[in-house]
Amino acid sequence: MDQLKSVLSGEESRRDDRTVLEAVNEASTLGWGTRVKGFIACFVIGGVCAILGVCLLFLPRIGLILFIVFYTFGNICALGSTMFLMGPMKQLKRMCDKTRALATAIMITCLVLTLCAAFWWKNFGLALLFVILQVLSFTWYSLSYIPFVRDAILRLVAMCMR
Repeated sequence: MDQLKSVLSGEESRRDDRTVLEAVNEASTLGWGTRVKGFIACFVIGGVCAILGVCLLFLPRIGLILFIVFYTFGNICALGSTMFLMGPMKQLKRMCDKTRALATAIMITCLVLTLCAAFWWKNFGLALLFVILQVLSFTWYSLSYIPFVRDAILRLVAMCMR
C-alpha cells in the first residue's frame, strides 16, 4: 500500500531507474491467493454470462441481442481472468507473441464486430457469424498455451483433406 501511495503522490516518479508502467505494475501487485480468487471469480462470471446468454437466446424479440451481449461479455471476462494469474503486462505480452498474435487479433476483432453487428448495423445473421468466429478464435488462442496441440490439429486437418 505504501508503494501505491508513493506512486500516486509522485514520489516514485523521482526515481529514474524505472518507467511509469513498471512503477504502477509493482505498486499494484497482488498476492497469490488474491490472484487465484480473482481468476476464479472472473472465470466463473464469464462462464455464467455465456451460459445465461445461451439460455436467453430463446426469448422472443430480445433474445438474440441478450445472447450476443452476455456471450461477448462472458468471453471478455474469461479472457480477463487470466490477467489475474500472470498480471496484466505479462498477459498482454503473451497475447502478442508471434504464436498468438494472429489469434489474438482475430479474437478481439470478432468481439468488437459482434457488438457492432448487433447494435450498430442491426444485422443479426452477421452477429451470429461473428459469435461463431469468436468461439473458434478463442479456442485457437487457448490451445496455443498447450504445447504442440495446434500443430497436431493442423496435421490432423491436413490428413483429413487428402
